Parts: sequence; C-alpha cells; structure tokens
Amino acid sequence: MEVINGLNLKDTELRLGLPGAQEEQQQEVSCVRSNNKRKNNDSKEESAPPPPAKTQIVGWPPVRSNRKNNNKNVSYVKVSMDGAPYLRKIDLKMYKNYPELLKALENMFKFTVGEYSEREGYKGSGFVPTYEDKDGDWMLVGDVPWDMFSSSCQKLRIMKGSEMARIFSHYPRTCSTNLGFDLSSSHRHLRRLLFRPTFITLSLTQSPCKAWIRRFVAMDSSGTDSAKEVHVGLDSTTEEEYATQSKLLKEFINIPSIDKAWIFNSGSGSQAMFALSQANLLANKGKKFMLSGHISKESNQSVNFHWAPFPVEMTGASAFIPSPSGLKLLVIRNPENESPTKFEIWNSSQLEKEFHIPQKVHGSVYVDGWFEGISWNSDETRVAYIAEEPSRPKPTFDHLGYYKKGNSLDKDIGSWKGEGDWEEEWGEAYAGKRQPALFVIDVDSGEVKPIKGIPRSISVGQVVWSPNSNGTAQYLVFAGWLGDKRKFGIKYCYNRPCAIYAIKFISDEPKDDANEVPIHNLTKSISSGFCPRFSKDGKFLVFVSAKSAVDSGAHWATESLHRIDWPSDGKLPESTNIVDVIQVVNCPNDGCFPGLYATGLLSDPWLSDGHSLMLSTYWRSCRVILSVNLLSGEVSRASPSDSDYSWTTFALDGDNIVAVSSSPVSVPEINYGKKVLDSAGKPSWQWSNIQSPIRCPEKVMSELSSLQFKFLKVPISDVSEGLAEGAKKPFEAIYVSSSKSKESGKCDPLIAVLHGGPHSISPCSFSRNMAYLSSIGYSQLIVNYRGSLGFGEDALQSLPGKVGSQDVKDVLAAVDYAIEMGLADPSKITVLGGSHGGFLTTHLIGQAPNKFVAAAARNPVCNIASMVGITDIPDWCFFEAYGDQNHYTEAPSSEDLSRFHQISPIAHISKVKTPTLFLLGSQDLRVPISNGFQYARALKEKGVEVKVLAFPNDNHPLDRPQTDYESFLNIAVWFNKYCKM
Repeated sequence: MEVINGLNLKDTELRLGLPGAQEEQQQEVSCVRSNNKRKNNDSKEESAPPPPAKTQIVGWPPVRSNRKNNNKNVSYVKVSMDGAPYLRKIDLKMYKNYPELLKALENMFKFTVGEYSEREGYKGSGFVPTYEDKDGDWMLVGDVPWDMFSSSCQKLRIMKGSEMARIFSHYPRTCSTNLGFDLSSSHRHLRRLLFRPTFITLSLTQSPCKAWIRRFVAMDSSGTDSAKEVHVGLDSTTEEEYATQSKLLKEFINIPSIDKAWIFNSGSGSQAMFALSQANLLANKGKKFMLSGHISKESNQSVNFHWAPFPVEMTGASAFIPSPSGLKLLVIRNPENESPTKFEIWNSSQLEKEFHIPQKVHGSVYVDGWFEGISWNSDETRVAYIAEEPSRPKPTFDHLGYYKKGNSLDKDIGSWKGEGDWEEEWGEAYAGKRQPALFVIDVDSGEVKPIKGIPRSISVGQVVWSPNSNGTAQYLVFAGWLGDKRKFGIKYCYNRPCAIYAIKFISDEPKDDANEVPIHNLTKSISSGFCPRFSKDGKFLVFVSAKSAVDSGAHWATESLHRIDWPSDGKLPESTNIVDVIQVVNCPNDGCFPGLYATGLLSDPWLSDGHSLMLSTYWRSCRVILSVNLLSGEVSRASPSDSDYSWTTFALDGDNIVAVSSSPVSVPEINYGKKVLDSAGKPSWQWSNIQSPIRCPEKVMSELSSLQFKFLKVPISDVSEGLAEGAKKPFEAIYVSSSKSKESGKCDPLIAVLHGGPHSISPCSFSRNMAYLSSIGYSQLIVNYRGSLGFGEDALQSLPGKVGSQDVKDVLAAVDYAIEMGLADPSKITVLGGSHGGFLTTHLIGQAPNKFVAAAARNPVCNIASMVGITDIPDWCFFEAYGDQNHYTEAPSSEDLSRFHQISPIAHISKVKTPTLFLLGSQDLRVPISNGFQYARALKEKGVEVKVLAFPNDNHPLDRPQTDYESFLNIAVWFNKYCKM
C-alpha cells in the first residue's frame, strides 16, 4: 500500500472506482444502491471489453482513518457530483443548517443550487442535491429537519436535473393513485414520508402505479431497476401541514371549560366560586383550578362580577366541595397507588385539618359518574361519601405452597397471595375499581365509619343527608344499583335498574350485628330512581327516573321527575306514595316541551318558595333551563326562548340564576338571570351577560367571529304506516359555516358529524375540536337523526331494530338536503363519527360508496357479531338489533349472529372505497379495539387506503388530552388531503 508522508491513501476512502477498476475499488453512483440489478442479455455494453483503467483522482482534503473512526465529534460523508471525476468528503457537524451546507457545496463543486420549494423541490437549477439515509432511501436535501438529516445522511449526490428527468421519462409523468397526490413533479417524489411512521398505513390500489412508485427512485443512473422498494409515509408538505395545524389546534385545546359553580351569601353580598379545567398536554391530564368572584348588584339593576386577579390551581385535587355555608372547603386527593386517601378541610385563609385514610379503611373516593356522591350534613360536622370498599382478603400461601388460614392484607416475606374469586365490574371506565360503599367522616376527629346494613349486591351512589329537624332521626338517602347477577356496563347507560334507598344514620354503631339498621327501598313501585334531592323545608324528596329506558331497553330515553312526601316525624312507612311531577312525553307538539332529558340536578336546585326547582335539559337540538313547580307540575322555560344557544344552570343566587351559554361558534359565556314577575305573578328571568373569566387567544376569537350556524329541519322521506306519529316529524341538523362571502356556487368542504349512542344528542353548544375544524375551512352538518334525545319518546323508540337502516337513511337525507339547498359541494363531503357515530360512518361509506371523499371513525362499531361476546354491554347488541329485550341471552344463537352481521357495517365492506382514518383506544371495553382492527384490515385487504391510530392507554371516549389532540390533528390533515385544502 502506497504511503505518502505517512498518509495511507486507502484509509481516506476517496478513490472513485471507474470502469475496469478492481471490484473492491468500485464506487456506486446510482441514485439508490442495488445488489440485484436486472441483466439484459442483449445489451451490447455488457459484451464489450472494459476500457483501460484510468488514473485515480483523490479528493481533498484526505482524512486519516483514526480521525474518521475515533473522533465522535465529526460526521464525515462522501459527496459526488454527476460529471465530476472526483469525490469529496465533508463533515456535516461543521454546518448548522441547510443554507450553510448548500453554500459550501456550491463553492466546492462550482455550481449553483436553485431555489428550494417544499412543493416543487429545487427550481431554476441544472442540479439537484440528494442524499442517501440509513435505510438506503434517497431523498431531497432539505425535505426533513436539519437534525434528522445530519444524523441519518450516509452520502450525498448532486444529481443532474436532466438525469432525473430522464429517469422519469421511462414512465408516465402523471399517475392516478389513492395516495392523495399526483406524480407530475419529479423533484417532489424523491422524498421519503417521515412523520409518525408508526401510525401510517398507506395502500396502493392500482398495480401499475404501485410498481412505478416502487421503482422510480430505485433506478440507477443507467435506468436499470432495483428490487429495493421505496418506503411511503409523509412528505415534507404534509409534515409542514402537521406543524401548522398543530399550532392552531393547540390554541383551541387551551380554552378552559367551566365545570361547576357555587354561590354563597354573606354580609357583603354574594360570593361566586367556579371550578374550571384546562388540558395539560405535557402531563396528559386535566389541570383543575378555582376562580372566585364577588357579585355586586348595582342601583340601576345591573349585575357585576368582580373576579379575583388570578385563579388558584388545585394541584392533585380529585374533588373539592364547599360546605353549605361556604365557610369550609373539603378537598379530596385520591392516591395513584396504595397510598392513603387525603381529606383536607380548609377555611378562608388556611388549612384547618388533614386526614389520611388508609387503604384498609377504604380505597379511592368516587368523584364522577353514577357513584359520585359527597355530601355535607346541615351543621357541617360530617361528610358522607362513596368510596371503594377495602380490598377483600385473598388466599395466602407459604413458601411451600400450603394454604394459610387467617390470611391478612399485610405483606409477609414468607408467603405469597393468590388472586381469589373473580368479581363482576361495572365495565367501561370502572375496570379495576372495587365495589362502591358508603362512609361518613367526622370533620373534627377524622374518624371514618363505614355504613353497615347495605348488602354488597347494591352498588351505592349519589348520597344526600335527610333534613335534621325536631330531633328526628337523620337518614342517608342514596341511589343503588343491583349487581348480584350480572353487572353490565353502566357508563352512559341509564337503562340499569336502580332505586332510591334510605338508611338511618347512627353515630354510635351497634356492637351486635344482629341489630343492624334496616335499609329502606323508597321506590319499589318504579324500576328506576336516581339523583335524590330534599327540598329546603324537608317536606319533599325529589328524584329523576329513567324508567322508560329500563323498561324498554334503550340505553337512554325520555326521563320523568317524581316526588315523595317525606314524613315529618322521621318514620318511614313500609310503602311510599310516588307522585309524578313530569311524565314521559311521547309526541310533543311543535314548539312545546319535548320531555325531560336531564343529566342530573344541582346539589341545591331550589328557589325560595320551596316547591320550585331549576334544572337543565335537552330541548330538540338545544339545551335549556327549566323551572318546575313540584305542586302543579307546571314546566316553564327560564332561559331565553328566542335563543338558539345551549344553556346550562350552574348555581342559584337566591331566586336568580347563574348559567353558562354557548354555541358552535361562541365560547362559553357566564350569564346572570334575574327573576321578575309579570302582572299575573308568573316568574320569568331577565338575562345579562357577565364579563367572562375565560380569555381566548385573539386568533381563536378572530376565527370564530367569521363563523355562523343555523338549524335545518330535515323532512322524513319514507314515512311508513307502522311509524308512531312522533317519528314522522322532521328531525334536525345544525349547519355551521363561514360567514365570509364566496364565489358564486362555491361551498366549503362539508363534514357530516354523527353522535354516538345512538340514543344521545349533539347539542348546539361549543366544542373546541369542532370549532377548530370549522376554523380551518370546513362547514359542518351535525345530524341529530331519529333516535336522538330531545325530540320525544316516539322518535327515539323508532330506531331500535332498524339500526344500520333508518339512521343511515336519515343521515343521507340530511346530506342531500344540504346539497339541494346549495350548502354543500357534493364532491367535497366527509364524514366523522364515534361509537355508534362510527357505526354510521362505516355504514355510510359502504352503503353510499361514492358519497364521501374521506371518513374518520373513532372507536366504531363495525361488526356486532364479533363485538357481542366481548363488550361490556351485550344487551345493547340485542336491543338495537331486534328492538326489544326478549332476545337477550349470554349464548347467542347462529341466527342471532347472522342478524348481528346483517345489520353491521362489515356486511357492506365489499363496496367501500373511501379512504378512512381509524382512531382506536386499546383499553376500550365498550367497543373493543378488535372491532376496528378487523374492519381496517379488511379494507386494507381489498386495497382501500386506511390509516390507524391506536392509543394504548385510552378507553372509549378517547378524551385524554394528548389523545384528543393527536386525534383531531390527524382528522384535519386527513380531510385536508382528500378535500385538497
């Protein structure tokens, strides 16, 4: 080996192997390396003798091998240029960005780099800088972030523009694919798609295009094909779009939501306290905080809220509950492991007391859902609440495997615990949670008493204290759900039988278990009772009933309101008389009360007269505030009757109302309703807007200011004789669009938005995610098809037994209606839905394969036949398939499975050709992830373009902050791709 001045030329590896040189000296100059080039036996070039070897020309400066191999602070790569007889080596770590690198290459090879465009690559130049990455794929320099390029670049090649054009001349310049881009620009397609490759699954349907895309970058400079395939992912334009869209989406995600409010009266006036929450993307949790304000009533009858300068973050707080007087605040902090649960009692200035409740007493406190219930007693000395019962003892074995009697919950080094008997759980969102049980804590001593006498077969929730007057016995009144046989999923399900129970509270528990305090079922004559509330004077116990859901089988249906006269002597009779206050409405007249659809009641919903309560309910596609007279049953609308916004009551200030209103195009606003009486003594409320504590970014407010919405009444096209009267009436859709003027005949792309359930509703209220989609140029058609809440029981009960048919027709009718009215471009319609909305989404792309250019489905029901055996609500499958409860069984027959398949989207999969995005939660017990995977894989099998995002720690709602954020970011980019936004 020749050595010149100590320099080993071979170690510099800068020799160019020209034709005729030895094999080990050959240097590949093709665009993509290949070890399996196709041979052409007819080629004259192969049979020709090799030309004589030429003198090597070595690039400068040479690099010693010890520098190359041992110095970790350098990153040398070889650089070649078409037409240049030499190679160079450069250290990428000498450059901080692309402009510095390109300038150095220009000086090194004496050429000019054209202007770079993310869409067109390098324009205005005879040369194109390219590079090979670690995977052997060739890409344009500049197409990925600098750090990614500098860490993955293996070699650089400055290719002649004419050479690239010649490569592309072998195949058509344009090619139709389902990738969402054309192939008309050669520079554009020398890019490997890089963004989030874990979640990307793209399929090519047309075989000529598929072969061409695989081969065009796999050809060397001689035009010979390589067997190496190009990896398809995100191009730089799409990556840039992700970055742009993510910035705007984050502005919307950061908008806080108002969760609860309390009003307290003091000598200086009323004090307001609001609980708010905000997404914390980095922590992937909701950030909770509290904001206080003073309510001042001016002499001119105006009302002002004087807010505290800053909110107070409730770090680590699971729940905070003010006492009735507002003088104390209970803060509960649930543990994330086996640590104790913390109870904190605060006054206006400091922490008064803190109690740690160990796991052997109880587990975490239930702070949301059906079993939530935290209640102060009237003298503020005790708090009743629902918590997980302590862990039940498990079988214990010693080191020899022998069963040990008298096992305990404490750990023993010489033993190990078995699993014990498996117990039913309440399904979605309650996995791993233990049986809810009732406890009372003394806020002075911290002593915790479990309430005995309640059978374990009853899961308790929503506890309240009975009035304490005249020395009568005080009761704990609560809702209870029986779970002695089978526990079906309970979240979102109002059709689970439940009752209102009462048990006498005795501060000193009886020592003899034989003298256990009896439990009273107050609602034996009705199949459902929950949300118990006592009137201010203690004369009435009011509760909500979902008996129509329980009796029919629908997971949610029209509700009713009832009252029980509470005995003044505190002695409960054997049977109670239940008085109907609001009955189920089957077929409401136009403009009239459509029935009760309340999601709950305020902790203190009463006006000063003692027999009127305020509640919020759905009224067609809006949410309204009602005043209900318990004595007469009269229902009147308290929120403005001419408002198209949705209204929710949050607290009462005497007879005045603190409420929040919003719409699809306006963020939540706080309103104050002042009670006034007309000449006949009938109450109504005058509303004024309160300066909101929620501060939205100017960008968000600007985008929202350009939006508008209206209601569409969609007529029923196929009215059959068997339909009930209420099911023959038009249903509603909310149309959201830009208010900016457009060219004649042009419409923004439309998203058909479909709610789940099916017995649920999309109210006319603010949604951060949907407002974001509107702000980037999409109109929305939010369809409340027949079967939705808010339109009476007839319309709701018309859907069971017809899912996959009637609801699909309703959505198509709404879309066609929007097209006929000139509100939508039929060539730019997409569809988005979750759960049953995903069921409709996947049905629509099968039953109307030419209607939608793109679809997005969140945890969709795709195959009921495969879902029925693994979902937490198998009864839903039977009820929606047959329309009754008579067919349910734990062992479906072949006829049942055939019926389930027949009404499922997968029955129409052979017709689907719409590109579809799937968003799935791995912890989903309602619609297990296998349902979405099966459908997505079946689409891929038939060549439909599919993209799947699977979130390993999310369940059915997909509502964890990071999941919610990433889901709608991908929905936006997915729809933009096919609507050419």
